[in-house]
Amino acid sequence: MDQKQPILILPEGYTRQVGRDAQRMNILAGKIVAETVRTTLGPKGMDKMLVDSLGDVVITNDGVTILKEMEIEHPAAKMMVEIAKTQEDEVGDGTTTAVVVAGELLKEAEALLDQNIHPTVIANGYKLAAMKAIEKLEKIAIKVDPKDKKLLRKIAETAMTGKGAYISYAEKLANLVVDAVLNVVEDGKVDKDSIKIDKKVGGGVEDSELIKGITIDKERVHPDMPSKVENAKILLLESSIEVKETETDAQIRINSPDQLQAFIEQEERMIKEMVEKIVQLGANVVFCQKGIDDLAQYYLAKNGIFAVRRVTKSDMEKLAKATGAKIITNLKEATSKDLGKAGTVQEKKIAGDAMIFVENCKNPKAVTILIRGGTEHVVDEIERAVTDAIGDVAAVIENGKVLGGGGAAEIEAAEELRKFAKSLGGREQLAVNAFANALEI
Repeated sequence: MDQKQPILILPEGYTRQVGRDAQRMNILAGKIVAETVRTTLGPKGMDKMLVDSLGDVVITNDGVTILKEMEIEHPAAKMMVEIAKTQEDEVGDGTTTAVVVAGELLKEAEALLDQNIHPTVIANGYKLAAMKAIEKLEKIAIKVDPKDKKLLRKIAETAMTGKGAYISYAEKLANLVVDAVLNVVEDGKVDKDSIKIDKKVGGGVEDSELIKGITIDKERVHPDMPSKVENAKILLLESSIEVKETETDAQIRINSPDQLQAFIEQEERMIKEMVEKIVQLGANVVFCQKGIDDLAQYYLAKNGIFAVRRVTKSDMEKLAKATGAKIITNLKEATSKDLGKAGTVQEKKIAGDAMIFVENCKNPKAVTILIRGGTEHVVDEIERAVTDAIGDVAAVIENGKVLGGGGAAEIEAAEELRKFAKSLGGREQLAVNAFANALEI
């Protein structure tokens, strides 16, 4: 019986490619993505201006930001974006390099496919080459003493070089980054989430500062509260300071004005008791994750307590790390041991907006880098530069190794791979040589 040709029904606007055409299209998609970010590499890298569908403009030199902002449909191109995202999550820098090398590997693979070398052979050759390259890089890596501030600063500066017009401030920013990372090191590990990056437009880049503590984009709840508290004893409260509604659906029926008065007085008494408990603990600053009742605000202000409400969970966690406070769920069970300490807590106006600074913490395991700059674009790009630098410094502290830059390590690995290729029989050696060529990009 003759075989019938299968009929494929595809939705409108779709195309189906098989065999060599599919390979070519996938490789082309990968190469185009790599080409897009390639010109941002290095100290003379160019910035890209991206405009999204809403007309918002992003000006950046950061590979992963560019790829995230681009609306990419092609599945092979999406895989290139995944490379950048993984690199960003793992290291925090080197995204452009990773994508450009991947693009070049595809380009080299295309030439091998044209010589009728099977994709599996190419993949195996690439795997062997990657393992050999890593071996060589381990050999030529320079050991770093995590206490060597000078070298760590150089690493941070290198990460920021090429971020356009901010080179003149690289030294200042590198100092902030290194100090921030060294503050939050615990057992040789760096939790990058412990470094908060806050940005405020206004002032110049040189006004950026490291705060040994946390900044919060809120203001105190009542104008009668002190705007500055020295020698702060801080209570972090997860629950609200207000009378809770009953857990079950309950109705309260009131038949006479006296009962209503008694009910109101009871609510007031409950709030007063809560505030009295806070006073008794010795707290003079309260950060609350939920709401604070108007009456509670009045009582807190009367007792000279500085209070802030609706603080985000992540800020609460950072405050706990910075001040050594415990986050309290049930106020009744809190003890004075649960309080945290800070040199000062104050509300300052920065560029017209009120912000709260929790500063001079004794041994803060969470710190804030406050970035300033003339415009939104400048501040955003500096934030990306600082994030990259933090990733690099953290990686060096955790790994304890660094490689020479400027393409030196890649050339060294390529040389090694060419020697290694000669020792291989079969067609894998062509793939290993191709890998070496790709590294030289």
